Amino acid sequence: MDKHLNQYQRKLRTLLSPAERRVFERLNTPHKIQDLLDRFPANVLGEREHTMRSPRRVLRDKKAHCLEGAMLAATALAYHGRPPMLLDLESADNDYDHIVALFSVQDRSALGGKGKKLWGAISKTNYPVLRWRDPVYKNVRELAMSYFHEYFLDNGKKTLRRYSGAFNLQKFDPAKWVVPEKDVDWLAEALGRAPHFPIAPPSAFHALRRASKIEIKSTALREWTKSGKKNPL
Repeated sequence: MDKHLNQYQRKLRTLLSPAERRVFERLNTPHKIQDLLDRFPANVLGEREHTMRSPRRVLRDKKAHCLEGAMLAATALAYHGRPPMLLDLESADNDYDHIVALFSVQDRSALGGKGKKLWGAISKTNYPVLRWRDPVYKNVRELAMSYFHEYFLDNGKKTLRRYSGAFNLQKFDPAKWVVPEKDVDWLAEALGRAPHFPIAPPSAFHALRRASKIEIKSTALREWTKSGKKNPL
């Protein structure tokens, strides 16, 4: 195995089958990872349904909800030596959280300064919003804030309340989260227990303007049906 690989890469690659390695070998940029997730149908779950597929199962089943997609993206990033990081966008109690995979690039501009990072996100969603973010954000909070005005219920109420910061999956053995056949609910629970930071002080939420009718109508579009067919655009 290539001596230039880091220890986590080596461990991850030994767990993968030849076919899986061929897939991840091609996913060598965040753009390509997002393109793959966009080709997978959304794992649309009913009110009483639940899955938490590992990246191995997502590749096999070719469908994912947001956390399943974020874990697959994080695996691809780790395969190529990047940190496998997640960001949890935590909503009010009457809405659902959204999870994305984080990545960063070096800001090489004269203004950015040596060593500065710009952050972006890879996202799996069935909605026209809460999607990919280009790496133009100076920090994770700035990126998380970019989702605030798009995060609302069908009545227009805005519900994004907290964000987790960069949650690095390198703290976990890849054998525990990349390849299991059983659901990996424990990882979702660990992410939920991680420190979260407020989007704004509580007083700010009393005066929020609801999304307008045209904004609400635009979010009625769904990319995938529950049967796995893509809706015509």
